[in-house]
Amino acid sequence: MKTALVTGANKGIGFEVAKRLAQQGYFVYLGCRNLERGLSAVQRLQADGLGHVAAVQLDVTSPESVQSAYEAIHEKSSVLDVLVNNAGISGPFQQSTLGSTVDQFKEVYETNLFGVVRVTQAFIDLLKKSTAPRIVNVSTSMASLTLAADLTGSNYPTRFALYQSSKSALNMYTINLAYELKDTPVKVNAVCPGYTQTDFTNHQGTSTVQEAGQRIVKYALLDDDGPTGKFFSEEYFPATVCPW
Repeated sequence: MKTALVTGANKGIGFEVAKRLAQQGYFVYLGCRNLERGLSAVQRLQADGLGHVAAVQLDVTSPESVQSAYEAIHEKSSVLDVLVNNAGISGPFQQSTLGSTVDQFKEVYETNLFGVVRVTQAFIDLLKKSTAPRIVNVSTSMASLTLAADLTGSNYPTRFALYQSSKSALNMYTINLAYELKDTPVKVNAVCPGYTQTDFTNHQGTSTVQEAGQRIVKYALLDDDGPTGKFFSEEYFPATVCPW
């Protein structure tokens, strides 16, 4: 049975991704900062008849937590087929390039960028043992430098300096990771789930959790001819690559 790890999986998009991967026959580890909430999420999936799921305590901002999660998963499986780096934070509502403090930048980057680096580096040895390993980094169209460079504000009249820049950095990490792994079976892509109705957005948005989950899982299940090192935002750019 193939295995997958989804970070930030106890609710919202992460939970939906875990559910859809389990429906596809994967044994899914739900990485959750709060283990009790993770266990509750597992119970919900099991109630839907999805038995091949397990919660693992995983705080992406903690090297010790990431290492413990790696050891817990490695004890049960020597291979990881899919890694979905979903855990993320938005930061404070007001995010100015000049008014935000360095500590505020660090806090958002700690989860949205450094957390992805920690988890990816911890689990890459298990991924490389898969015949068709896939990494999906959950990004956003708001990270596109091309779109944000329109200073008229027609694309994004409200700017979030911390969140957007952290995800732009994540996109560059995705490109470089794909480059380093280009001669291996590992495929790495960044995917925007869309403006999704979750706690993250105060349940505002133009996409449902189900639509968002589908967009991410599509790239977790790429075949051998699928792309790598790309950025997809299907809500805004259907069936094409989003401008970086």
